[in-house]
Amino acid sequence: MKMTEKDILKIREEISYRKGDLRTELLDHLKTARAQGDLSENFEYTMAKRANNQNNSRINYLEKLIRTAEIIKEDTEEDVAGLNRRVTIYIPEDDEEETYKLVSTIRGDSLQGRITMDSPLGRTLKGHRAGDTVTVRVDDSYSYEAVIRKVESVEDDLSDGIRKF
Repeated sequence: MKMTEKDILKIREEISYRKGDLRTELLDHLKTARAQGDLSENFEYTMAKRANNQNNSRINYLEKLIRTAEIIKEDTEEDVAGLNRRVTIYIPEDDEEETYKLVSTIRGDSLQGRITMDSPLGRTLKGHRAGDTVTVRVDDSYSYEAVIRKVESVEDDLSDGIRKF
């Protein structure tokens, strides 16, 4: 997965939290639930065990992301669509204007207006400036035109969430 150094930092922070405070809290819940007796009919124990397993799975997932990460640089020119730029486009076919933030793969969330640099739209917008008209090729049978209206720098303050799984 393509990530920035800041993405790696954010992931390491989450791993640290999950291995420290959260793991301690989950193990305390597990011990308390186990002490209640019969484990075969103990819903609290089942849920505590599930939460602990989910935490461990998330830690493993995040550690694997770091091991397999392809580090990318945030070195796009100021007025050019690229990583951590907010791009406003106009789609003549729909007579609509849309704004997206271009982000690394790990932070993509189209419902929040964050599209990855690897998505069809992200790949198409990359390297273009306001005023450019681009053709977004979704697949072999569908494409559409978009006019770039505005490109703005957005500081990467690490507030964009990391995908869950």
